[in-house]
Amino acid sequence: MSNEHILDPVDREILFQLRQEGRLSNVELARRVGLTPPPCLRRVKRLEEAGVITGYRAVVDPAQLGRGLEVLVDVEIYATDRATVQEFEETVAGYEEVIEFRRLYGRPDYFLRVAVADHAAYDTFLSDRLTGLLAVLRVESRLTMKHIKTDR
Repeated sequence: MSNEHILDPVDREILFQLRQEGRLSNVELARRVGLTPPPCLRRVKRLEEAGVITGYRAVVDPAQLGRGLEVLVDVEIYATDRATVQEFEETVAGYEEVIEFRRLYGRPDYFLRVAVADHAAYDTFLSDRLTGLLAVLRVESRLTMKHIKTDR
């Protein structure tokens, strides 16, 4: 399947069902999308081989892991040279608390989602890790009040 391939309605329904419940058996998935199991399995394999389906994962409740506080963080950096930017990105990507990390166009330079146990843990993360990096110019933090929709 090339990038120009347009997914048909059955492919889209397969993707929808798997995004809702990635552990569906092929038999149940086939039933939900109106196929018999063999052609359904062929379609799933084709979507995997084409890179449309890139993997399967477990969705874990952060609170059950002691990381119930989620903070959205905007970061601006001083640096524009490749080496400093690369070092900053590698360092921040390696932090266990950072569950999402994006480089943005314009300002801010980066967006992070950080999951920690509580306010004290976030203060420690911010003080001891993030703002201690030489490249960091400014950090703006926002606490999540309520999850309305997540990509699960």
